[in-house]
Amino acid sequence: MQKTAEFVSLGHPDKTADYISSYILDRMMEQDNNVRYAVEVMIKGNTVVLGGEICGNVSLDNVAEYVRKALHDIGYTKRYSKIWGDDAINTDKLEVLNFVGCQSPEILQGVKSGGWGDQGVFAGYACRGKNNIPEELYLARKLNRALYEKALNSDNLGLDIKTQITLDEKQNVLTAVIAVPMKKKEDLSMLTEEVLQTRPQNLIINGTGLYTCHSSIADCGVTGRKLACDFYSLACPAGGGSPWGKDASKADVSLNILARTLAVKHLKDNDEAFVYLSSCIGRSELPSAVLKTVKGGNAEIKNLGGDFSPSTVIPALGLNKPVFAGLCRRGITG
Repeated sequence: MQKTAEFVSLGHPDKTADYISSYILDRMMEQDNNVRYAVEVMIKGNTVVLGGEICGNVSLDNVAEYVRKALHDIGYTKRYSKIWGDDAINTDKLEVLNFVGCQSPEILQGVKSGGWGDQGVFAGYACRGKNNIPEELYLARKLNRALYEKALNSDNLGLDIKTQITLDEKQNVLTAVIAVPMKKKEDLSMLTEEVLQTRPQNLIINGTGLYTCHSSIADCGVTGRKLACDFYSLACPAGGGSPWGKDASKADVSLNILARTLAVKHLKDNDEAFVYLSSCIGRSELPSAVLKTVKGGNAEIKNLGGDFSPSTVIPALGLNKPVFAGLCRRGITG
């Protein structure tokens, strides 16, 4: 059976939106460590739209500067704008529209009493191999990050990068697909072979032949649209919603990361480990926590016990600190 996975860089508009929200969350946590935060971002052209809820002893007076600094972090700097002009986002022309309100008092009440800030179902996965993720995803991510690092120091390559890897039954690379902005044609075959440590049977670079107009100029970015890249590609369901753009009281963040952590912990000598969790808004206990391990085609399923309350999980995972931009950059399996 052939297996395929894709990955996108932080310069891709959807991931740019994820990173902007995560970056702002870190700035809010620096002001109030107990801030409640859930902010969606849409980015199109040179306009960034913020919508959601923030509750805490924080100020949003500098939010436009936070957005600009997040974009600079990604690599969309003044230098980049000089190279690409109107073909990429320009932070000097940035407009930020702020439609952020306050968290529902009912949800806030449930969180203050020690419960989770949302209901939902969550899945974690680990398998044998590098980083305990599927090989096709590992290679797509590795290639993407190598291209991104090259583009950061290039006058020819852009930052809005997608990669895709297809493996055959023997884990040979059948096809590598690369989409990367280019001012002029550049041969990336040697870099690709170095990163993959093999020569793909088929290498496709920019399938339309040209790729110059990019980032939010060419596409609209929205938080939470790259879950297959953020999680486990097609190997495991993506549980709940996006882990980016929310504080740790939101189960989408903490329980997705906990599920991955538990899957890695229980992989041991199995081929695969799946962890399935669920939460109830305002309640600290989980309605369900299940582990499934697979070895040699045989599955074993059992319930997981333990203290999975926010007051235990959040500090144990280090999510009570402004670490979310870094998490977004690395990914929950990073």
